Amino acid sequence: MSSAAWAGDHQGPLTVTDNFTALDDPIEQDAFTTVLDDIGDGERRESVLVIQGMYCAACADAVEAALDGAAGVDTAEVNAGSRRLRVRWDPTAIHLSDIARRVGARGYRLLPLQQAMSIDERWKASRQALWRLFVAGFCMMQVMMFAWPAYVAAPGEMPADIAQLLRWASWVLSVPVVFFASGPFFASAWGDLRRGRIGMDAPVALGIAVTFAVSSAATFDPNGPWGHEVWFDSLTMFVAFLLAGRYLEARLRERTAGALDTLICRLPAAVLRERADGQVETISARRLRAGDVVRVAAGDAMPGDGVLLDEAATVDEALLTGESRACTRQRGDAVIAGSLNLGGVVRVRIDRLGNDTRFGQIVRLMERAATDKPRLAQLADRVAAPFLVLVMLAALAAGWAWWQVDPSRALAIAVAVLIVTCPCALSLATPAAMLASAGALARRGVLVQRLQAFESMAGVDAVVFDKTGTLTEDRLELVDVNVRSGADRDAVLAQAAAVAAESLHPVARAIAASAKPTSLGRVERQEHAGQGIEVRGADGRSWRLGSALFAGAMPEHDADGPRAYLADEQGWLASFALREAVREDARDAVQRLRSMGIRTWVLSGDRTAAARRVAQAVGADDVIAEATPERKLAELMALQRKGWRVAMVGDGLNDGPVLAWAEASFAVGRAAPLAQARSDAVVQSGRLMDVVDTLALSRQTLRVVRQNLAWAALYNAVCVPLALIGWMPPWLAGLGMAASSLLVVANAWRLNAQR
Repeated sequence: MSSAAWAGDHQGPLTVTDNFTALDDPIEQDAFTTVLDDIGDGERRESVLVIQGMYCAACADAVEAALDGAAGVDTAEVNAGSRRLRVRWDPTAIHLSDIARRVGARGYRLLPLQQAMSIDERWKASRQALWRLFVAGFCMMQVMMFAWPAYVAAPGEMPADIAQLLRWASWVLSVPVVFFASGPFFASAWGDLRRGRIGMDAPVALGIAVTFAVSSAATFDPNGPWGHEVWFDSLTMFVAFLLAGRYLEARLRERTAGALDTLICRLPAAVLRERADGQVETISARRLRAGDVVRVAAGDAMPGDGVLLDEAATVDEALLTGESRACTRQRGDAVIAGSLNLGGVVRVRIDRLGNDTRFGQIVRLMERAATDKPRLAQLADRVAAPFLVLVMLAALAAGWAWWQVDPSRALAIAVAVLIVTCPCALSLATPAAMLASAGALARRGVLVQRLQAFESMAGVDAVVFDKTGTLTEDRLELVDVNVRSGADRDAVLAQAAAVAAESLHPVARAIAASAKPTSLGRVERQEHAGQGIEVRGADGRSWRLGSALFAGAMPEHDADGPRAYLADEQGWLASFALREAVREDARDAVQRLRSMGIRTWVLSGDRTAAARRVAQAVGADDVIAEATPERKLAELMALQRKGWRVAMVGDGLNDGPVLAWAEASFAVGRAAPLAQARSDAVVQSGRLMDVVDTLALSRQTLRVVRQNLAWAALYNAVCVPLALIGWMPPWLAGLGMAASSLLVVANAWRLNAQR
């Protein structure tokens, strides 16, 4: 579907007459809308859409205000950093197109993320921004050339008619700057003022309008009440600097918050589908159905979960598994949506699509992060609105005061105060940094569900690990073999590996992996559930591998891990001691946490001996074993009462309560759905070092947030007095305002560059 279909082929700010019916298409809507569970009063849907036309953080308030109180809209929340709207609505009371029209009436456009991220849309937006910047920059240079003689000429040296001619030339060049290049400022400010609000573009638009109006009056009538002073040079420089700053800021946004968008938009918009007659057709990916066969080109992502039909394929599953190495899939193997095909064209039969895929679940997690509004950002937004009113009053007071002292400087000082105090940097300080970190972590396979979690993670000084499946892997390892007198250990182990070779039981798999199986000849194999494996050879030989009772052996009780027994036709042959395999990076992760000043606990429902063995292997400080889910929660609450700020790391269903109660929580690997739902971050790779890296990055994120907030406060503390005393002309105020927002986003971009 073309971009024009989404917004009536509209090029400028939207109006209520624009066509939004494409948003109501059920097939298209599936890509950005989730049907929520029954909440007691009918069906609810939640949609996440991108807002085009946002220039500052105040635009978020304007969009929320447009939907506040609308019939059928339960909640509407805008994240200024990601420019994302999350709206919960009742399909029986309102259509999504109606919601888009309400937002469109404020001068903004709602688009699905994939559509907004399309090359056409981004190129169009970038081209328009560059045109505005080019017009402002070109006219600024020409106006400065015309203004220069007035600065260098001695009094009376320049003839009056030449001075007037230069003023007229400057006026002509300022007209396109005001009425074209400054269009976004006026459109946003007017939309807010019509509804009784003061947005961040209001002071900017007012400053531009007043400066141009007074300078025009002085040009048309040099002997009039406004005198002969003009400020076209300051006006054009201000607009050019502000547009340049916003353009660079937008490009940096694509490198910070845009990192999440790029990952979410990984699936192809169109696919090649094989018809029943063998012909290939190009269709929208949203028109695919389970059972379709598609051809995936090199470099493209799998459009859904399915089965490989060709001989082999090389795929990159880093986003879904956290594993950066390419892996090979053979005919009949499963491939997952979002994984990249790194080889030639391959054929795939699609089994699951959309929200039913693992990729769909990941997208929902990332969308939740992209639309989350951190507490610090909410506080900054609440401060911004009354602050803007104070800005307007301060500018009026400054202009009036200077009118009493020096009327020729009153206008310039009032405009400088209007411009320099814009709180854009304050509103961007928190979301820019947190979205940058969320994007950096998403590339590693760590999905942060709430941006607010960065604040709580940064304060963690204790980490509590679940044992099974978290510190240990979901497999066993062989640690000791005891054979009967006279038997060869290696030969017995090879026989045991052959007996266990075809079983999927964890104990059998551990034994099978410990040695190269010997040949048993032609055999009959039978697996007895809960007991073991029985193998009978054609030559009359037989083996039994399993429990002591099944193998007819004397049980051994001196081990803290599982035991398996092997018997042949002569009786007991060998005993195998096994234990849980500790994750390779577990010890390094615990040691690094200790170097960060973080204390570690192992919290397990397993036996004390097994829990202590794992804790000792990884170097944990304390152990709490044989804990029921209720005791786990009680122990965690006890740590919190002692003053510890706890991060919980787990993967099981019984970890849900402690994950929800901890200050910060991580679900590792393919954790249970409840564990994922209760956690702040999902570590798909299962690597514990990713947990440590996330905690370290959270601390760095909060440092950047504090730096940004400190800069925004320092900027206003220094620049406002300078503007009030007349030491900061409007053009310099515009440069400072643009530079402050740019610095905040650039500082946040450093987090996105983390590897």
